[in-house]
Amino acid sequence: MGKEDALEVYSIAQRKVLLNNGLELAYYDSHPHDGGAADDITEVVVLLHGYCGSSAYWEQIVEELEQSVRILALDARGHGRSSAPEEEVYTMEKYADDVAELLIKLNVHNAVLLGHSLGGYITLAFAEKYSKKLSAIGLIHSTALPDGEAAKENRDKAVAALEQNGVPAFIDGLIPKLFAPANLEALQGEVERGKVIGYGTSLRGAVATAKGMKAREDRKHVIEQLELPVLLVAGANDKVIPLESAFAAVNAQTTKVQLDSAGHMGMVEQPKALIAAIRSFVNAKQ
Repeated sequence: MGKEDALEVYSIAQRKVLLNNGLELAYYDSHPHDGGAADDITEVVVLLHGYCGSSAYWEQIVEELEQSVRILALDARGHGRSSAPEEEVYTMEKYADDVAELLIKLNVHNAVLLGHSLGGYITLAFAEKYSKKLSAIGLIHSTALPDGEAAKENRDKAVAALEQNGVPAFIDGLIPKLFAPANLEALQGEVERGKVIGYGTSLRGAVATAKGMKAREDRKHVIEQLELPVLLVAGANDKVIPLESAFAAVNAQTTKVQLDSAGHMGMVEQPKALIAAIRSFVNAKQ
């Protein structure tokens, strides 16, 4: 998984599985077993990317984390190398079912599920339905709150823009807004990389996912009632999910982490800090 190779693609997924619903789901597996003898790494961490992203969002943190845990990084339906089902709305529940079936097929019965933005919404839907398959969850630049009226209007505008102008034009406008303004110049390469990743999102996937995010439920209760460790990571300069939204719901086992120099893309804006936060969280729960 060299950086030069990663720059030529929009996904680090090197495997695919056909789900029962017909979806071809692409994913990165750091320690594939393939029926052979299992290694001594038993902890599984599943990484779910954000809207118009792919598993490549996690490239900078995977190499260090996979030294001590098995990493599964998915391309969500309609994104990256995964197929895009012909459905009008990709609900968070459907996304969660995709993840659940993948884990079953990989014989993974207990995992830490970490989701960035959209991935966080999926994580909460998963935790609500499949909590027995989890040992912990984390929301990275995400929230348990539903869309407010203004956000719902913005989803409709996104759908209209996608249908009128296509994915590339939409991505060109979206990606710079995900970074802290102070980081745009220094991280111009990462901004362009984010665009390349985004260009790989299917039009159907981008539209159906926007509709699904608009329709998602308030899931504060999921975190508040969950009897598992919860990691909440927020960017101090996040213009998409502000601190108060990221930290809107907690339980007795919640760890809060604020990335002071990050916007909405901590995995590329402050990768070392995010690695440290995830590693500390996973180690503490063992």
